[in-house]
Amino acid sequence: MEKQHQVLTLIEEITRNDGSKYYEIGNMVHNGRAELAAERGFIKEVRILQLNIPHSRNVIRYEDFINSHYVMQDESMDHWEEWKRTPEMDQVVNDILKENHIG
Repeated sequence: MEKQHQVLTLIEEITRNDGSKYYEIGNMVHNGRAELAAERGFIKEVRILQLNIPHSRNVIRYEDFINSHYVMQDESMDHWEEWKRTPEMDQVVNDILKENHIG
């Protein structure tokens, strides 16, 4: 896959097939892929919780992490690739959620 620079602009809640949920910082492309993954049964559902989040320092840090570790899945996906985070990035995401009054 070609390297892309993803700009993260929204907060999603993703429900895994086992019923557990997690928050993700994504964009409309990521949300579209998650919707497709739900249709194909790779995840249970995805909901957008907040659009157009501020491009804070924490969002930029997380964006840099995602862009250096992951490539957006294309429409031919045969599984859902959950973006695994380091403990440091877990804290960054928690800070983004707090900044946006979620969680």
